[in-house]
Amino acid sequence: MMSWMKCCVFPLLLLCMWQLQEGAHACSCLLTHPQTSFCQSDVVIKAKVVAKKTGIGKFNDVKYAIQHIATFRGPEKLFGTIYTASNSAACGVRLTIGVEYFITGRIRSDGSLYISLCNYIVPWKSSHKILVERYSMGCDCKITRCDSVPCGISGPTECLWTENLFGDSGQDKQCACIKRSDGSCVWYKDAASPTKG
Repeated sequence: MMSWMKCCVFPLLLLCMWQLQEGAHACSCLLTHPQTSFCQSDVVIKAKVVAKKTGIGKFNDVKYAIQHIATFRGPEKLFGTIYTASNSAACGVRLTIGVEYFITGRIRSDGSLYISLCNYIVPWKSSHKILVERYSMGCDCKITRCDSVPCGISGPTECLWTENLFGDSGQDKQCACIKRSDGSCVWYKDAASPTKG
């Protein structure tokens, strides 16, 4: 009995432990609406990437030198650099030198700005200015993702996110969930003004 365990069970146990360890190295992010990423981030900025340096620190992070253009959320500190993991398996982000980005990120304990694939990072468009204003008006709202029918909301301060259910409805790129004067939250597109009605 003991020899059977040595030859079969022990190697199987080692294989399972190895698979768990290997799986821990893959990047995995919960799909969130850009507004949720905006509201839950330490920092939201507009920045232009001006240089890149690799192999930084004990984790070989990538360091991007940036021109900090505007702050939409977080401290008024002007960041000159952004850090990210060295590869996509560790959720590292690849940015292009010379491109302006809309960036959500977190502040590490040393005060540096860190980004990952789990953040909302896209090339800057003029429409982001309007969405930033709308997103900041909806941080008291909750966006509930719906991937299959039936789905619903549990209260008036939630907006149902059906982008994955019904295809490209524009909720991802053009809409914000905003609290109205009566306390309820509803979707608004681009520059539409929130009203009670």
